[in-house]
Amino acid sequence: MRVIKSSGQGMTEYIVILALVVVSAIGVYSLFGKTLRNQIAGVAQEISGQSANDSLSEAQDAADDAEDSAAEDYGLADYDESNEGDGD
Repeated sequence: MRVIKSSGQGMTEYIVILALVVVSAIGVYSLFGKTLRNQIAGVAQEISGQSANDSLSEAQDAADDAEDSAAEDYGLADYDESNEGDGD
């Protein structure tokens, strides 16, 4: 009986899982990126002793926008919709 080596299989599985995690992280960041940036800015302002009301208000607005965007139904027919009118 001949044994076949499968030395690259583990690395390939690792790369596939890593790619899925990266794609998921990009999706989450695209929805909540502005919210996260504003919240971190608010924390930095509070640590330095300044008022962070504006940053936290902007973070709440961004979170509301992200919630509205997440509630919309998208399909392959809407794939190019976000780019309409940007380059003209």
